Amino acid sequence: MSKEENKILLSEAEIPTHWYNIQADLKNVQPPLHPATKKPLEPADLQAIFPMALIEQEASCERWIEIPDEVRELYRMWRPSPLYRARRLEKLLDTPAKIYYKYEGTNPSGSHKLNTAIAQVYYNREAGIRRIATETGAGQWGSALSMACKFFGLECTVYMVKISYQQKPYRRILMNTFGAEVVASPSNRTQAGRAVLAVDPDSLGSLGIAISEAVEDAATHDDTNYALGSVLNHVCLHQTVIGLEAKKQLEKVDAYPDVVIGCSGGGSNLAGLSFPFLYDKIVEGKNVRVIAVEPAACPSLTRGKFAYDFGDVAGLTPLLPMYTLGKDFMPPGIHAGGLRYHGMAPLVSHLYKEGLIEARAYTQNDVFSAAVQFAQTEGILPAPESSHAVRAAIDEALRCKEAGEAKTILFGLSGHGHFDLAAYEDYLSGRLQDITYPEEDLQKSLQALPQV
Repeated sequence: MSKEENKILLSEAEIPTHWYNIQADLKNVQPPLHPATKKPLEPADLQAIFPMALIEQEASCERWIEIPDEVRELYRMWRPSPLYRARRLEKLLDTPAKIYYKYEGTNPSGSHKLNTAIAQVYYNREAGIRRIATETGAGQWGSALSMACKFFGLECTVYMVKISYQQKPYRRILMNTFGAEVVASPSNRTQAGRAVLAVDPDSLGSLGIAISEAVEDAATHDDTNYALGSVLNHVCLHQTVIGLEAKKQLEKVDAYPDVVIGCSGGGSNLAGLSFPFLYDKIVEGKNVRVIAVEPAACPSLTRGKFAYDFGDVAGLTPLLPMYTLGKDFMPPGIHAGGLRYHGMAPLVSHLYKEGLIEARAYTQNDVFSAAVQFAQTEGILPAPESSHAVRAAIDEALRCKEAGEAKTILFGLSGHGHFDLAAYEDYLSGRLQDITYPEEDLQKSLQALPQV
């Protein structure tokens, strides 16, 4: 094996020039609905919170969408990101499998989220917007959007889920460093936040609540738009630079994955890595498995229901066709804050419903045991969210060992865990609790789904 295969790089000239739009290759995708009329959404319905360029991308069925030169120039700050062969992990597991991981933690915000943050803020700047309001769970999206807003000279307000605001103060400080205002959600700043606090003054918050606050903020200020870090079609689109680069890198070592794995909360990380490979599966008939990995405490794909639901608690968003636990679902305060969302991206949901991808869920201790193995062998401390993908990759490699199969495994490492050391302390000290969401509570949440 060549030394170069341990770390596979591309030149700046090989950064993708276009994003891949999987909507061009899917059939019978259900449209989002207007929450009042229950009719398919029209572009004008979204203009209060999004620029027209993003609205057009949301509905586009054009297979390749050109990346603006100014966006691609900023991508050059950290892209192309490296692809690694996890040789030391393979040796520890004594597996015949080859394990590769695409590492998105090399940019200053620390995760894959910057791929869409740069694009979204660019289009908002072009539309004359002065300020962006958003939500964040673990803080990666808020960090990325804060950084992008500073690059383009826009103000940024971030509603951060309260449990993460308390657990991860350094993420908040990073956002402040980039000039963002960070508000613990639920807050008294919005009607949506006040309504939650009136019922539960000690609410730990959720992404659904924080989305309600950010959308309300944007809709009530003419100079402000809203930006979402996952779930929506245009977000998944922007992330496909990850998978497009990974395909080129694997070609350099004459490899192709049998299995592609990504953690999945809202779905953008999984989409970014897997959609270009799913193109090969859907259009060219290649036999590649894609596995979405989620927490057992917030299992939208593995235990949720495919239905139309709101993307937020207050019911301000369009109705999205997705696997959902119900907008009123209140996830436990697990450390993988970026995966504490009640619904899954409509495109990812469609792929799962059609049997084109698989899904599995893990508890916290299983995830952190894999994270420690990975850190001790590969030298990178993974974030709790990415550690779900690490767990699945290890399990697939062990299955290869049992079956004597030399398969190729690719997973996405979407960020680092430097701001998550409190979670690692809980695991190492034995204080980390495994939480599986009670079926009774889940069914109660699902009963409140909107009637469509």
